[in-house]
Amino acid sequence: EECIVPGNALTVSKNQFNGLQKFGNGFLTRFEGSQVSGSEFLQNITVIDSPGILSGKKQTSRSYDYEEILDWFAQRADMIILLFDVQKTDISDEVAGAIKRLEKHSDKLRVALNKSDSVSHQHLMKVYGALLWSLGRIISTPEVTRVYIGSFWSEPLRNEDTQNLIETEMNDLLSELKALPKMGAVRKINDMVKRIRQIRVHAILLDRVRTEAPSMFGKGKKKVKLLDKLPHIFRNIMKEHGLAVGDFPDIAEFRRDLDANFSDLKTCPKLVKKEKRLLHLENALNVDIPNLLDELPGINSMGARQGDII
Repeated sequence: EECIVPGNALTVSKNQFNGLQKFGNGFLTRFEGSQVSGSEFLQNITVIDSPGILSGKKQTSRSYDYEEILDWFAQRADMIILLFDVQKTDISDEVAGAIKRLEKHSDKLRVALNKSDSVSHQHLMKVYGALLWSLGRIISTPEVTRVYIGSFWSEPLRNEDTQNLIETEMNDLLSELKALPKMGAVRKINDMVKRIRQIRVHAILLDRVRTEAPSMFGKGKKKVKLLDKLPHIFRNIMKEHGLAVGDFPDIAEFRRDLDANFSDLKTCPKLVKKEKRLLHLENALNVDIPNLLDELPGINSMGARQGDII
């Protein structure tokens, strides 16, 4: 049966939206869920439709933190689709800020160019190239972001010259969406591995900072000196433990959070040599998760080994 569930009621139910309660009524009064019947496609997929990004003060005057909530959903999504109007591909500062927030989820990110049948083939190619160039300036990854060309409404396509291209692109996007439920378990394992690696690095970082500041609490000059030394600490830990640079947090964000919570360092437990908790993480990465992958149908036939999915 089709129904609309208000945000407050939706987040107290036993479902994946419980964590949204922390954003308060400012957000929850504008959040709602819609249950749709009769759609085979939606039986195994939940679609989240976010509000458009406003310009200027309208974006910052929302009664909730748009980018924080965007990040909350992005962490849990299997795919993120950025929808652009073919007639409005200019990327404002507000849009760029939101896309930048999604950069750490670039492996999930797809772009759809909507209303592509409303322009000529030549103009469509110009818009497509310009959008790729604009995205490349914001998303600093060597891989090119996948951009799908489409016209996402129920009416027939209006341009015969681009009809075959648009139909092929839309079918490709639909095929990728339909494959999401089958790849859900692999995606969850992939996210688990990323999280374990981040936790390991974070624990080692905090332990090193703690040991280098045993008696500096409340001493401003020494605190600033330690914060300035963070790039050196990052490099040393990377070298000593053989850790990948991609597992480390953004150094500017780490410095800001450390500065704001510096007095809490003394509450961090010390890591001793052959720390059991770190060994458990290593064992999970090297033994438990590879064994779990072997249990998934189709993974063995792909010849997956440790590191293939990660």
